[in-house]
Amino acid sequence: MFIASALFLCCGFTGRLPRGVTVNGVEVGGMTINAAKSALRRGVEGSLKQKQLRICADERVYEYSYPEIDYKDGFTDTLLSVRKSGEYSSPVHYFLNGADEIAANICADLSRPAVEPYALFNTAGEAFTYFEGSDGIECDKAKLLDDISSSLNGNFEDVRICTRVVTRTQTVENVRARTRRLYSFTTYFDADNTDRSSNIRLAAQKINGTVIESGGTFSFNQVVGARTEENGFKSAKIIENGKFVMGVGGGVCQVSTTLYNAALLSGLSVEEYHPHSLQVSYVAPSRDAMVSGNYFDLKFRNNRKTPIYIRVNCTLNSVCCTVYGEEDGYAYSFSSKVTASLPRPEPVVVQGDEDKIISYGREGTESEGYLIRQRGGEEISELIRRDKYPAVADVIQKARETEQPDAPEETESA
Repeated sequence: MFIASALFLCCGFTGRLPRGVTVNGVEVGGMTINAAKSALRRGVEGSLKQKQLRICADERVYEYSYPEIDYKDGFTDTLLSVRKSGEYSSPVHYFLNGADEIAANICADLSRPAVEPYALFNTAGEAFTYFEGSDGIECDKAKLLDDISSSLNGNFEDVRICTRVVTRTQTVENVRARTRRLYSFTTYFDADNTDRSSNIRLAAQKINGTVIESGGTFSFNQVVGARTEENGFKSAKIIENGKFVMGVGGGVCQVSTTLYNAALLSGLSVEEYHPHSLQVSYVAPSRDAMVSGNYFDLKFRNNRKTPIYIRVNCTLNSVCCTVYGEEDGYAYSFSSKVTASLPRPEPVVVQGDEDKIISYGREGTESEGYLIRQRGGEEISELIRRDKYPAVADVIQKARETEQPDAPEETESA
C-alpha cells in the first residue's frame, strides 16, 4: 500500500496535463508541467522582445527593452491546479530592472533647482550687478515609478514624466533691499605727500570689497595687516606720544577714521576704537579712530541679519568709505561738541646754531561725540564718547650766545 501510494503521488506530480488545456491562450494540453512552463515562458519572452518601454519628457526619450524589462509569473501554481481541460489564466507581472535607480537618475537629469535672485558685489563702478535667477523643475519620482509599472502591465503605452515648477521665493527687489547704500563718508588728504598718499591707497585697496556676514566682526588690523615695508607701506608722519614723528604706515589712520564714521553712521555696532593723542585735521574732534600695531584696532560688528558690504575707493586727494546692506529703519547723524579749549603751554626753548621754530604747537581740546538716531518723528541723541586732545607747546630753537674777545688796552704815545 505504501509503494502504491508513492507511485500514485509521483505520477500525479510528473504526469501530463489533460488534453484541451490552454493557459493565457497557449495550448499546453498533454505536456508535462515543466514543458508547459517552458512553452508559456517562451511565449512571454518572445512577445516581450517585440515590445519597448518609452519614457518621454519633452524632447528627451528614455527607451528600455528586454532583458532590461523582466517579468515574474505564476505558471507553476496555475499548472499544478489544473484538473481538467479548459482555458486558464495565469498572472504575469512585468517590471523594469533597477527601476528605482533609473527613476532617480531620470529625475536628476530633468530636475534643476530654483536659482534665487542674487547680487554680485563689485569693487569699482556700480556697487552691485543684479541677477534675476530662475525657477526650478522638480520630477515626481514616486509617480514615475507608478506610471512605469502601469505601462508595463498595461499596453506598454509611453510614460510621460510628471514635473512641476519650483518657483523662486525671492525677487530682485528683495535683493536690492538687502544691498542699499547705508552711508558714505569721505575725508581729504594732500596728494603731494606721495608716501602718505600711497599708504592711504594701499590700506583702502586691502579693505575694498570686504563682506561681513551676519553677526561677523570686522577688524582693521586683521584685514589690512601689519604696516611694514615688506607689506608695501612707506614711511610718513605718524602721531606718537603726542608728537608727529616719522613711521612706517603714516596715513593709515585716516582710512580707519573714515571707515569708523561710515560704520557708525550706518548703524553698525562699533566694538573698539581709539582716539589719537593729538587732534587730527581731517575730521572734527571725537570723530577719529586711531590704529597702531596689534594693540590698537578698529572693530565693528554686523548687527544685521544679512551681509554688510564695504567699498573703500580713493580719488586723487580723497578716500571714501561706503557701507551697503539692509536698512534698520533709522537715519543716523553725528554731533561733535567742543566742551573745553586747553591753552597752549609756554614754548619749549632749545639751544642750536640759529634761531628757528622747530615745531608749532597747538591748543588742546576736550570734546564729546553724540550719535543721533531718527525714525519717524522720534529723535534719540546718545553720548557715545568723550575725548581729550592735549595742547602742544611750540618748540623754538635759540642760537647759542658766543663770547666776545677782550678789547686791547689803550696806551699813551710818547
